[in-house]
Amino acid sequence: MSTLLRSLQGHIERNLKQKMVFLGGPRQVGKTTFAQGLISHYKDGHPAYLNWDSSEDRRRILKGDWPANQQLIVFDELHKYSKWRNLIKGYYDKLKNTHRFLVTGSARLDVYRRGGDSLLGRYHYYRMHPLSLPEVSKELSSKELERLIEFGGFPEPYLKRDRVELKRWHRGRRERVVQTDIRDLESIKDLTNIEILMDALLDRVGSPLSRKSLAEDLAVDFKTIERWITILENVYYCYRIPPYGAPKIRAVKKEQKLYLWDWSELHVSDGPELERKGVVWENFVAGQLLKYCHFIEDTEGAKMELRFLRDFDGREVDFVVLRDKRPIFAVECKAGERSVSPSLQYFADRTPIPIFYQVHAGRSSRAVSDKIKLLPFADFCRETGMV
Repeated sequence: MSTLLRSLQGHIERNLKQKMVFLGGPRQVGKTTFAQGLISHYKDGHPAYLNWDSSEDRRRILKGDWPANQQLIVFDELHKYSKWRNLIKGYYDKLKNTHRFLVTGSARLDVYRRGGDSLLGRYHYYRMHPLSLPEVSKELSSKELERLIEFGGFPEPYLKRDRVELKRWHRGRRERVVQTDIRDLESIKDLTNIEILMDALLDRVGSPLSRKSLAEDLAVDFKTIERWITILENVYYCYRIPPYGAPKIRAVKKEQKLYLWDWSELHVSDGPELERKGVVWENFVAGQLLKYCHFIEDTEGAKMELRFLRDFDGREVDFVVLRDKRPIFAVECKAGERSVSPSLQYFADRTPIPIFYQVHAGRSSRAVSDKIKLLPFADFCRETGMV
């Protein structure tokens, strides 16, 4: 993992000289390894790395016990402490001229505030995503693309590239998300229901998400399903995207689509193999687009949105990316590279979206019209500046 340069590294190193940095992201996405790599001469047991899950480190954190000569102090999983924001605010206000602070966590640090004084103006917030093609291959090679799609972008299974180990890793990660992250942060009596919901969501990725149907399947009310999905979003298991309502079309406005942070988990979902491959591909592209949106938000401060486009007649384009409320491009995902979706021309004629891409895993590239391009994923990354 240490040999892989993450796209956020330079930005975080610069921002640590100005303010605290909060780094959120899914469990096992590489936050700890990344943070440890920023500590000078890091080795196991280094006193500048403090993990709230360790009883010894908890004692040191609460006492402010770390070497005075260490500029960078890393607090891992500190959000599990109910008064963490007050604690870190006090340390920063007192020591900001002598120390730099990096706080990492496997839950949304902007959500789990749990009381405490405001930290507004004292930190920059970043989100670490799974590995992307530009991060693992400067050449954007098709072989590395295939490996990312099969093994996912979480460093451990991606680097091992072993199908059996991938299945074992999936099982272990899910257990830790439910039994550690959710249990530590939320009050849920029966965590088994959360695991049942996670299984149910596998078959709903990329489709209109019916929370009413999920509530009926799990025999709970609508509000409970909504709360459980929100919890899974807060621990970076899944995410939802809303529709884009262009004014000149009869666009759906209330539907949502859901995707997983780990698209490789979809390889074990039910359904025909060809259909399953299409869902994995769509979720993979969704993950790349969400990473692009979060990267621009976290590094440039622009308001980015990832949405989808569908009208009441069933025409659809998988994704629309907006910057400061204006669409900048749309993306349709196709595992094959031959036929062009007729929805692209329809929406190109009726929406203010300036460019439509149909992105595939093949090699062919062509301009269908002045507003529609069919591109391999690598070319799409180059043209749009994916990270």
